[in-house]
Amino acid sequence: MCGIYLTNKTINENLIKEKLKLIEHRGPDYSGTLKKDGLSFGHTRLSILDLDSRSHQPMIHENYIIVFNGEIYNFEEIKNELKLLGEKFVTQSDTEVLLIGFKIWGKSLVEKLNGMFSFCIYDKSKREIFCARDRLGVKPFYYCWENGIFEICSEIRPLSENKDIDEEAIEIYLQTGYIPSPWSIYKQVKKLKAGYLMILNLESNEIKFEKYWDLKKVKLSKLSYKQAKTKLHELLKDAVKIRLNSDVPFGSFLSGGIDSALVSSIANKQIGGKLKTFTVGFDDPKYDESLLAGAFSKIIGSSHTETKCSAEDLIDLFPVFFSSYGEPFADSSAIPSLLLNKTTKPKVTVALSGDGGDESFLGYNHFDWSWKVKYVFKIPFLIRALVAKVIPFKLAGKRGQGIKNILNYRDFDYFIEGIFTGFGPLLLKNKNTNWLKEYRLFKTLSIDSIQRMADLNIKLWLENDSNVKVDRASMAYAVEVRSPFLDYRIIEFARTLPISYRFQKGKRKRILRDILNEYIPQEIFDVPKKGFSIPIGDWFKNELKDDLIKHLNDDFFNKIECLNVENIKLFMKLHFQNKGDYSTYLWRVYVLSKWYSINGK
Repeated sequence: MCGIYLTNKTINENLIKEKLKLIEHRGPDYSGTLKKDGLSFGHTRLSILDLDSRSHQPMIHENYIIVFNGEIYNFEEIKNELKLLGEKFVTQSDTEVLLIGFKIWGKSLVEKLNGMFSFCIYDKSKREIFCARDRLGVKPFYYCWENGIFEICSEIRPLSENKDIDEEAIEIYLQTGYIPSPWSIYKQVKKLKAGYLMILNLESNEIKFEKYWDLKKVKLSKLSYKQAKTKLHELLKDAVKIRLNSDVPFGSFLSGGIDSALVSSIANKQIGGKLKTFTVGFDDPKYDESLLAGAFSKIIGSSHTETKCSAEDLIDLFPVFFSSYGEPFADSSAIPSLLLNKTTKPKVTVALSGDGGDESFLGYNHFDWSWKVKYVFKIPFLIRALVAKVIPFKLAGKRGQGIKNILNYRDFDYFIEGIFTGFGPLLLKNKNTNWLKEYRLFKTLSIDSIQRMADLNIKLWLENDSNVKVDRASMAYAVEVRSPFLDYRIIEFARTLPISYRFQKGKRKRILRDILNEYIPQEIFDVPKKGFSIPIGDWFKNELKDDLIKHLNDDFFNKIECLNVENIKLFMKLHFQNKGDYSTYLWRVYVLSKWYSINGK
């Protein structure tokens, strides 16, 4: 895992090194620069495969130069294919495979890749820069482009000089808690969307984008449940196997959840036992899953490390949280994720995770909600809207506001969108969801509303929240996290399965549970999931109350044109008076205010 930088700006060596210094946490093992044909390349390396200096970047092969962040899990297979075509290799790295593969196959190379990646390849003969981002947006890719002048980087901070705040991005953030691709917090900086190529022609000063992967219209499998379970199990075993290739110590994150337990169980069996597993426990039993993770570890036979933490431990990570994420990012589980990676790093550099299982196998609470509210939408919209208007739901706190939102959605697809954008009370006017046109493909891919919800989860939430959280939290401590559930083969296969294979009578992740039962008895793991969350609501009444009041002030409020200040002040008052839990709303605005103050805006 690494950090990349590339520009055609006139820039001296010292400035390149300053920019790389801002992302050196992504790759502390080596920092390299190169100037060629008016281009400046930079790279920070976290050495995982082929630790020799011959695999350092920027890497040159004939007329091609690459800077690459990520891992190509099937690179050995591609390498063997290239050898049959007569190509020779001087390293054991996946980087060289990308370079030579691009020389042979051009842009069609990306269709062969199974991995997480963001990379740029300069083709000297064509005077073009070919860029690609992985199918699910696991690895970040920021860029600026104006009249042929460009900069590209793995993180936003090296690109932030003299940039203007994007007010539309702020409004989207207040709806979602993150800033999705292609937007960023700055008008002049964009994100390359997942599953896309970008080609920069240095002769014509043109920029082109091309989609090479996306979710397809669902075609249901005719496999029986037993056959589907067997095939999925085999896919998972292979996805884990190819992610265990490492020249540095590796382990696995193990929580009390189904997904990490299954990944850890498969990995432990494949290496013959004593896989290193890691979990974080909390003082507050409402959030603590360490006892369950410990029970899983004993059953599968892993070598387990548990770290207990307090509220103070998490609050101490706030400076790292705000510096690592670069943009406003309101998923508070990022903070325990930072702690998990911090405690893991001294023992391993690569860690498997269960991320991605909830999206494909219907594990989130909102899949339950959809079953409970679907009958509401049989009531005519005008009647629902009238009920929402005349009943004072605001007095019922956040739950009442949620009911009001549901009644006001015109149809079920609007309800689905509302799950991911349901923070209208933070906005001064009716929220603008025109930006969702980038993601509304979800409405066309399945006749089943649950699958449509899962598709929006994958295209919007997974790329822009879950993957961002994991990438920044792990890279802050130079840990490479690999998730078998993010293997595109598993994503694609899961979507072909009938909903009943994944969600049956309120039983979420049914098929994963039945596979896990082959490793861990069901009575052990079949307990309510607590999630990886922190007690923000309590902190805002105690440890963080003064800082919240300090940052949510009129000076900040005057900077955010779309913010409903009256509502925010009301939420603060009600929260402090224990008349409702408004911490989710307050945290979102608090993070934004902290970002403004830290970045001098």
